[in-house]
Order: sequence, then C-alpha cells, then structure tokens
Amino acid sequence: MAFIQLEQINFRWPQGPPLLRDINLALNRQDTVALVGSNGCGKTTLGKLIMGLLSPTQGRVLLDGRPVGDYPLAQRGERVGYVFQNPEKQLFAASVADEVGFALRHRGLNSDQVEAKVEEMLALFELERRRDAFPFNLSHGEKQRLALAAVLALDPEFVLLDEPSTGLDWLRKRKLAQALEKVGQRGVGYIIISHDHGFCRQLCARTLTLEGGKLYE
Repeated sequence: MAFIQLEQINFRWPQGPPLLRDINLALNRQDTVALVGSNGCGKTTLGKLIMGLLSPTQGRVLLDGRPVGDYPLAQRGERVGYVFQNPEKQLFAASVADEVGFALRHRGLNSDQVEAKVEEMLALFELERRRDAFPFNLSHGEKQRLALAAVLALDPEFVLLDEPSTGLDWLRKRKLAQALEKVGQRGVGYIIISHDHGFCRQLCARTLTLEGGKLYE
C-alpha cells in the first residue's frame, strides 16, 4: 500500500475552470519526487490537496490507507511535513532554537529531550552559530533551512517543499541541496514543488510534470 495515494483527483475553484483533472498518484515513504510545471498550473494546489489543506472537487486523498481529512491537523502535520514557499509564513519564535523546539515541547517531551533534538537539528542544518538569532534576521537560505529543521524535528515520514530554491544564490542553493540530501539519507521521502529543473534533477529520483490539469511521469 502506498503511503500517499491520490485517486481520480479533480479540483476547481468556485466559478473557475477545472484546474486539476483525473489525477492518480502513489507515493511511498522514501520516494524523492520533483513536481514541475509552469507558473499557475496548480502545483501548489496539488501540494495542499495532499496535505488536506484543500479538499478535492472529486476523488480522494489517502494517507497510509485512510482519508487524509480523517486525521486531526496536528497529527497530519507530524506525519507529513510542509515547508511553505515563503518560510517566513511558518516562523514565529523568538530564537532559532525556540523555533525548532516549540512543537517538541507541545508533544510533552522533557527539557533534556527537547534540547537534544534541537541540537541535532541545528547541527544537521548548519545553524548552530545562529541558535540565539531572531529567525526573521536570518538570510533567506537560513530561513529555508530553519523551517525544514523545525519540520524534521517532529520526525515526519514525508515532507513537501514548495519552491524551496526560489530566491537563493548558488551557494545557499547548494547548502539547501546538502540539507535535503541528509533528509533523504535519514529515510524521509519528499516532494519538491519547483520550476528549477537542475535543482530537482540533483535531488529527486522521479519527476512528475503538471500540464493542462493532468499529471505526467
């Protein structure tokens, strides 16, 4: 059984034309997948449907064999992490370390467990020197890595990243690629929603193209 299953997904906005048509897709836990297509073709919408942030007009999305909407939002986010195109939309804490540790504390971990996990994530994403920095003072590339670190701290089984390389120069893009390679080495699968074909080829074993509302592989 696939970890994420899309069955005959159709989607349209109210009073709008069909955006997605008859999409079927199976994703396993360790898959590394690029989702590419022109601007406005529905890539981000498809990502939000996978997460259950939007509901399809027709069809269903299954997470580990159950409709994704059956999971409480918090539980859904623990199993499938989501990194927004603009990482500032999900940053809110007073420091980098607090950002990574926030959700862990709400899971009921004790302070030693939280600190150990925070240190692990800061090291993994090369943010140790920035642990006390205010997240909004980081560079765009550091914000991307911080958002990913906060998501990965919860040990999700899969991660969606929406245009993660947008606005990054070659050095910061390389650092992000190195971080994602480490994610894959930990056995966590991911979808990269992107128009950056070179970045995707480096990191993904499969490429899906969304065109005219249809999904092609």
